[in-house]
Amino acid sequence: MRILIAEDDAVCRRVLESRLTKWGHDVVAAGDGTEAWEQLRAEGHPHLAILDWMMPGMDGVEVCRRVRASPTADPIYIILLTAKDRTEDIVSGLQAGANDYISKHADREELRVRVQVGVRVVELQLALADRVRELEDALSQVKQLRGLLPICSYCKRIRDDQNYWQQVESYITKRSDAEFTHGICPDCLENTVRPMLAKDRARRRGDA
Repeated sequence: MRILIAEDDAVCRRVLESRLTKWGHDVVAAGDGTEAWEQLRAEGHPHLAILDWMMPGMDGVEVCRRVRASPTADPIYIILLTAKDRTEDIVSGLQAGANDYISKHADREELRVRVQVGVRVVELQLALADRVRELEDALSQVKQLRGLLPICSYCKRIRDDQNYWQQVESYITKRSDAEFTHGICPDCLENTVRPMLAKDRARRRGDA
């Protein structure tokens, strides 16, 4: 997955980049919050970001706020990288829009696991978004018939809003994308068509 690292400490940034690259991710690096924000608002932005809490110009929390306030259909999973460990600091970071946080002193295995969780969440969100788009596309191509339809008990014609009676297929064709092809069901074949053909053959023999 494409991951953004925003860290003003060059050594820490290179360590993170090395680890994530080794784990198979495509890494984009930023040296401050302003650059990170530009990366996250660009087209084709990374879907996972690791942001240092304390950065010059714009810190990681402010980047979180801007990302969450920006309307976008694409998910962005944000992990705050912080030396802060007070509960109120962690709560404020999560309230700003971070999905997770990790201490700068955490070992590489904890980092790997937390990134894996973020990747799974993003993949699920992307798959769900694709499914929603598919359903929306399908629904946009369907015109649904709604309400109570008056239908004749004998000829089975339907009465429209102008009090005009018409065949079922004509009514549905005008109000949906459905197309009809005619056939004969087994019951009608046995009970109507074959007796009618037999009667016709008998009539012809009589005329002969």
